[in-house]
Amino acid sequence: MEWFAAQGGSGDGMSMIMLMVPVFIIMYVLMIRPQKQKEKKRKEMISKIKKNDRVVTIGGIHGTIVTVKDNETVIKVDESSNTRLKLSKSAIARVVDQEGADGDEA
Repeated sequence: MEWFAAQGGSGDGMSMIMLMVPVFIIMYVLMIRPQKQKEKKRKEMISKIKKNDRVVTIGGIHGTIVTVKDNETVIKVDESSNTRLKLSKSAIARVVDQEGADGDEA
């Protein structure tokens, strides 16, 4: 037992740091980096939206872009009654291509 007590000096701090560095690197590679890449793609998608793009909002509403302004868009959700919604650009979840398949979603 005395042997274990003798080793418990300043070396413990250094070994703790040596364990923390690989854990942080693994967390960065597996969690932080992919999240940053996903957010970059989302911002790029939102900046590229234009009139007549078909979109889906974060609430699941499907529509067609009518106008695009700095931070907001107007989408048409119903052809027959000409229903339009004014939304923040951040409320757009994805752009849908003309065939109905998802456009920019991974």
